[in-house]
Amino acid sequence: MSRIGKLPVSLPQGVTVSVENNVVKVKGPKGELCQKVDPDMEVSVEGGVLTVKRPTDQPRHRSMHGLYRALIHNMVVGVSEGYSTTQELVGVGYRVEANGQLLKFSLGFSHDILLMLPAEVTAEVPQVKKGANPILILKSSDKQLLGMVAAKVRSFRKPEPYKGKGIKFAGEVLRRKAGKTAAAK
Repeated sequence: MSRIGKLPVSLPQGVTVSVENNVVKVKGPKGELCQKVDPDMEVSVEGGVLTVKRPTDQPRHRSMHGLYRALIHNMVVGVSEGYSTTQELVGVGYRVEANGQLLKFSLGFSHDILLMLPAEVTAEVPQVKKGANPILILKSSDKQLLGMVAAKVRSFRKPEPYKGKGIKFAGEVLRRKAGKTAAAK
């Protein structure tokens, strides 16, 4: 039995789940999400607890068991609490501006980079003290979409290993390298 798959998903107050035609829909205070589930998996909701069951012990069924339970759990947490990720822009002159769903990055290139966020993702840029690195906070109820948007933002200027300049996640520890050393005579 899958350790993750056999765990029940408890539904918080205000969250409703419906299962129709192998599509699980989760509604809550922060929004609505849906996920298509493999027809072999059996999803049942009883008394505020959701369970996912598999028909056999085939490797294919075992791998999907934990996957779908985790996806549904992420949906439940997303519509009840939501997810957020914090990114830090490290570098002289690196800036970000949020104008509704449009982000404008100044990352040392000859031009600014514009990114239009999906409707489900919101961005905020809090004011930081002078001399501190700018911070970008992305929030959404969809964990997968939030991760993809955060990865896209990071790909504009990945942190380099010598000075650590670039866009990094808050709390991320970068592997640093030593620079060149002067040649001995």
